[in-house]
Amino acid sequence: MRAPSRIQQPFPELEQIETILQEGNAAYLHHQVLCQVPYGAAELPVYALTLGNRAPDVPCVAYVGGIHGLERIGTQVVIAFLEGLLERLKWDRVLAEILQRVRIHFLPLVNPAGMLNKTRANGQGVDLMRNAPVDSQEKTILLAGGHRISSALPWYRGKTNEPMQPEAQALCDFITQEVLPAPFSLVLDCHSGFGFRNQIWFPYARSRCEPIKHLKEVCYLRNLFMQTYPHQDYLFEPQSQHYLVHGDLWDFLYLESLKQNNVFLPLTLEMGSWRWIRKNPLQLRQLLGLYHPIKPHRLNRVLRSHLILMEFLLHATLSYQNWINQSDAEKLEQQALALWYP
Repeated sequence: MRAPSRIQQPFPELEQIETILQEGNAAYLHHQVLCQVPYGAAELPVYALTLGNRAPDVPCVAYVGGIHGLERIGTQVVIAFLEGLLERLKWDRVLAEILQRVRIHFLPLVNPAGMLNKTRANGQGVDLMRNAPVDSQEKTILLAGGHRISSALPWYRGKTNEPMQPEAQALCDFITQEVLPAPFSLVLDCHSGFGFRNQIWFPYARSRCEPIKHLKEVCYLRNLFMQTYPHQDYLFEPQSQHYLVHGDLWDFLYLESLKQNNVFLPLTLEMGSWRWIRKNPLQLRQLLGLYHPIKPHRLNRVLRSHLILMEFLLHATLSYQNWINQSDAEKLEQQALALWYP
């Protein structure tokens, strides 16, 4: 693995991750390099970092960022949450006890070449969120739903029958091996997207008509969050209410999870970038301004504003046995269908 200093440009997010690994957190933090991504004469690592009990029978939560290279804020939110937990472990006995009963994975930078190139796609021009071997059952939006025309166009899926890109394959392998075997697991994949509201999406992205098997569990989790934090403004919805796509990684992994008798709930956080643009229209003069809060005080506000959600998901994972059985109610399914599939 080549060090970030060999890269002929700054890469603060990768440097942050490697600083965390060098700061003597070995007593708590395990890490591995899932793959190496070529970048000129260098290679960029895709890291997975793990806190907590690594036994296969404990519940598991994973925080993912940086699948789209332009959306740096997703990576930064995941790193900020990890840094906060590591600081708390220096003094917080409650957190240390929690980590004996749950496992937390962090994959903060899945697409390092795309982030360095300031592109949505990876270094080969492939959109990793259109790269999985699963197709929409219904008509998708033109181009943005995923296409195989050319890597010169955004939302390119890659060629037919080619293997997944190394970054996408590494993510899928890690989730399959380290997350899905848990009796209960949950993922939060952090993105920034158009809109004024923060949205939490769940599968499917491939069909407007087919609810996921664990629709009641998602609905109950949503209700728990709204009741616990009634002043939050997150909007929970299936991704299909916005658009359909081919090759969605979380559709693919959710379908894989159904082969096991466990509960796997993949969630996608879409941070509403229009609120940043509305307050600072001048940031549209740079490409990153479409997806990232440019003003330092606004960036800090975003970094702390999602900590409540991430902490909630950690505790919901830890305590899943206290609520998962209550989610199995016919009236809850009717509520979910009326809310999302009228």
